[in-house]
Amino acid sequence: MCCDGFCSVADKMETKGTDEVENLKSKFMSAWHNVKYSWALKSKTAFSRNSPVFLLGKCYHFKAVDDESPTESCTAEALDDDIVTGNVDGFRKDFTSRVWLTYREEFPALPGPTITSDCGWGCTLRAGQMILAQALLLHILGRDWTWSEALTLEPLDTETWTSSAARRLVATLEASIQGERAQVIQPMCAAQGGAEEADSYLQEAYHRTIVSWFGDAPSAQLGIHKLVQLGMTSGKRAGDWYGPAVVAHILRKAVDEAVDAMLKGISVYVAQDCTVYSADVIDSHSGRMGNHSDPQGLNSGAAPDSRAVIILIPVRLGGEKINPEYLSFVKSILSLEYCIGIIGGKPKQAYYFVGFQDDSLIYMDPHYCQSFVDVSTSDFPLQSFHCPSPKKMPFSKMDPSCTIGFYSKNVEHYERISNELSKILQPSSKEKYPAFTFMKGHRKDYELSVAVEQQGWPFIRDTRKAGTTSGDFVLL
Repeated sequence: MCCDGFCSVADKMETKGTDEVENLKSKFMSAWHNVKYSWALKSKTAFSRNSPVFLLGKCYHFKAVDDESPTESCTAEALDDDIVTGNVDGFRKDFTSRVWLTYREEFPALPGPTITSDCGWGCTLRAGQMILAQALLLHILGRDWTWSEALTLEPLDTETWTSSAARRLVATLEASIQGERAQVIQPMCAAQGGAEEADSYLQEAYHRTIVSWFGDAPSAQLGIHKLVQLGMTSGKRAGDWYGPAVVAHILRKAVDEAVDAMLKGISVYVAQDCTVYSADVIDSHSGRMGNHSDPQGLNSGAAPDSRAVIILIPVRLGGEKINPEYLSFVKSILSLEYCIGIIGGKPKQAYYFVGFQDDSLIYMDPHYCQSFVDVSTSDFPLQSFHCPSPKKMPFSKMDPSCTIGFYSKNVEHYERISNELSKILQPSSKEKYPAFTFMKGHRKDYELSVAVEQQGWPFIRDTRKAGTTSGDFVLL
């Protein structure tokens, strides 16, 4: 009895000691990552003036308007009524208007271990947040929306702040300036009473609402706290590496559980085994698959067939390295106006790919540690949620594991998307297999037919086990 009591106390002391060591370890790693990702020299990115630049379905030219050289024209494959031409400022404004979500420090502790920063491990979650944010911008504000202050941001081409105190000071000043500006402009808008001004303020209100959904607090419906909590059901926890496929499923769960009325009109469909089942997507449009606790969509908050669907397709474009034959495919995907980008990157370093020029991909980089911003206030500063500095990376350095995203407005839109993508997915003579495929019917119908076939042939056995992984693909 005494021995048992002593052992119990010893176990508790050992457990307590282990917890303290883990907390100290996490705090040390967090402090190191904050220093590592808070003070990096941001170099300028070079763009060619002789080649078009594509950004999420839009085409921009950097040459002078009066220069009519052949190199200014878009490729024949890219010409489309939905692709527009622009200039340097047009591209900058469009790029900067995308929501930029990066590492943050000093936010409320995440579920599980005492971690108050995602520096060093949360880049794929941030890339997933960015692709979801782009879908919501497309859904609520439209592809032509741009932020009115996009061109006022300073490029990140100089040494960034090394002190979190200095960054907090800047954030406070920005909030103060923005508050004073709002007090001055609002009476002017009320005096003018123009419909255009009212529409502009409504758009900015939506813009601010979308950003707030991704705040770094437990109450944020699409914030990192929520994503980490949902990831725990798949065996992930704060500090672990999240792959593009796992993040896709976490995003689906987060949108399913969102309670905001505007988020009730959209759902996420994640393709399984590189296959999009059309009947399942159509069911998602009607709300029958968006909420698993409400399979008939009775409490979805959206009218039948009116729900938009974010289609996320985890794929692998090669073996250990990227297959160069997929370059034209990736270009074609990023040239579509309903493409919301790609969760990808280099090995163990996630980026959010949004466009390309020649054979280089254009991306938004989450590897930049910024201070926590309280988005619960009505006038929180927006500057740190927008990036004025696009980055480029050769396609050859891309990790083959990635998740491709599309936005489908309704069933008719989906039919157009599936038809267009089916043509793009036709494998060339060098590519033996398409990146993904479209199938008619429901996924469960194909699973049933396979099960029946295996039952009829007893010597066939399915060696896969539920929950096993193959590379970056997780069978959930």
